[in-house]
Amino acid sequence: MIRLVQLQNGGTRAVAVVEEPHLRLLTDVRSIYELAAEAVAHGLRLTDLIRLKAGDTRLEYDPIYEGRSAWHLLSPADHPSEPARCLVSGTGLTHLGSAKNRQSMHAAQEAELTDSMKMYRWGVAGGKPAPGQPGIAPEWFYKGPGTILRGPGEPLVVPAHAEDGGEEAEIAGIYYIGPDGRPWRMGMTVGNEFSDHKFERRNYLNLAGSKIRTCALGPELVVNPEFHRVPGTVSIERGGQELWSRDIETGEDEMCHSLANLEHHHFKFATHRRPGDLHVHYYGAHSLSFGDGLVLEDGDVMSVSFVGFGRALRNPLRVEKPPAALFEVSILK
Repeated sequence: MIRLVQLQNGGTRAVAVVEEPHLRLLTDVRSIYELAAEAVAHGLRLTDLIRLKAGDTRLEYDPIYEGRSAWHLLSPADHPSEPARCLVSGTGLTHLGSAKNRQSMHAAQEAELTDSMKMYRWGVAGGKPAPGQPGIAPEWFYKGPGTILRGPGEPLVVPAHAEDGGEEAEIAGIYYIGPDGRPWRMGMTVGNEFSDHKFERRNYLNLAGSKIRTCALGPELVVNPEFHRVPGTVSIERGGQELWSRDIETGEDEMCHSLANLEHHHFKFATHRRPGDLHVHYYGAHSLSFGDGLVLEDGDVMSVSFVGFGRALRNPLRVEKPPAALFEVSILK
């Protein structure tokens, strides 16, 4: 599988192929978005175009990954000229572990199934239809425009108005909308979807607001990866010591929805097929540290990795210090 990273050195952007322990720069390519647009425009396979553009310049990966280089890693998905033309969204209740977490968060009475668990069971019953047929719609949520995306090493912020911030270790699909409105999946990447679980726990209708905040991707975009069963690890570090970790799994064999069904229900909306747009869609989490009672603190480092998806995505957590004040709207008179 071909793996790509996006890099920046001052005002210079670049894209490179991962050839451990090196990165091979592509010639005259500033973004993966532009690479995908060129492939679609000329009817080329993305992998073939990457091979055509592979140059002779190689960089050592370790210093860049560890923050010891003038080059630094960017999110592997962005709309370089118009960040607002990137839509970041996700799908919940796709994994058995997530359903258990959600049931415990929202249950009022043990004898009563929550709406979250009902929706999960609908997914089990109808989330993997016959090929070519739509199945039951999954839970869907909006996270924000491309301005919320963060790359490796960048902090994920708990806003002053929020009650909490916690990791959600997932894989995300990256999509380019072609000139005719056809979605093209460019690849997949490791993601930390990051949410306010305390606020959501108060009432499941708070889900929408709990999702609108920064989230992370990377460091590598994998072109056409295997996505049947993908094991991984998520961990939390505090003060340089591992505080919590969990083995996790994703992929269609571990989900109650097929990838085709998730993609159908996202792109069936005409507003999600606007030519030239970029889409980042998180496929859902298996387990959360919040489900084990852990409350993250300022400075904690969240780490997510999946087998076959390159190096781990690591991001520190930052808590905004000032107390939340009333946000006042100015009036045009």
